[in-house]
Amino acid sequence: MTRLSVNINKIATLRNARGGNIPDVLKAAVDCQRFGAHGITVHPRPDERHIRYQDVRDIKKIIATELNIEGYPSEAFCSLVISVLPEQVTLVPDPPGAITSDQGWDTVSEKSFLKETVAFFHLHGIRTSLFTGTDPVHIEHAKLTGTDRIELYTEPFASGYSINREEAVAPFVRAAVIAGELGLGLNAGHDLNLENLRYFAGKVPGLLEVSIGHALISDSLYFGLENTIQMYLRQLEKITGN
Repeated sequence: MTRLSVNINKIATLRNARGGNIPDVLKAAVDCQRFGAHGITVHPRPDERHIRYQDVRDIKKIIATELNIEGYPSEAFCSLVISVLPEQVTLVPDPPGAITSDQGWDTVSEKSFLKETVAFFHLHGIRTSLFTGTDPVHIEHAKLTGTDRIELYTEPFASGYSINREEAVAPFVRAAVIAGELGLGLNAGHDLNLENLRYFAGKVPGLLEVSIGHALISDSLYFGLENTIQMYLRQLEKITGN
C-alpha cells in the first residue's frame, strides 16, 4: 500500500495567524499518527511563517512514525535536519519567499550541488528524496546525484485531471517507469486530494508515498481530522483491494 504522509504546515499557519498555541501543532502531529497516518511531513521555511524550526525539533521527539522534512538545503536547513535526524529529507528548489513549491529541480545544472548535499545527508543515515518534474532527463540526472528517491511534483496532474485524466497522468506513469528502471524510490505530492488520489495512485507504478497537506487539512475543517485521514487512507487501500 502507498504510504500517506500528512503535511501539517497549514495547522501551523493557523496557529501563527493569531499567536499563542491554538491549534497545537504538536498535538496535531501526534493525532495524525494516532488516526493512521504513516508519516508526518513538515516544510520549514526561512521566515518560519508556518512550521518553525523548534516545531520540527519538538515533533521528532514525540512521534513514532516517519518524519519527512522538506525544504531548500540552505546551511540553516541542513543544520536543522542533522540535529533532528528524520527518516527522510526531501530537497526542494524553493527560493526563500516562495508561497508554495511550484517546480522540481533542474538536476542537470544543479547536479554537483545536489550530489554534495545528498552525500552529506547520507553520512548521517538520512534517506533523501529530490522534488522533480516528469522530464526523463531530470530523473536520469537525479539518479546521478545518489538520491534514494524522487518526489514527483503533481500539480500538473491535478490541474489537468478534470479535463482529461488519462492525458494528465500519462507523463507521471512514464516518469515512474523510468524511476523504477533506475532503481529510484518514488514519492509524489502537491494538490493530490480526495477526488484524484485514488486514480493517480492506481495508475502510477511503484508509488511508495504521497505527501498531502493543503487539501487534507482543508477537508478536515468539514469532516474532522480523524475522519479525513481515514478517508484518504481508504482511497489508497482500495487500490490494493484491502
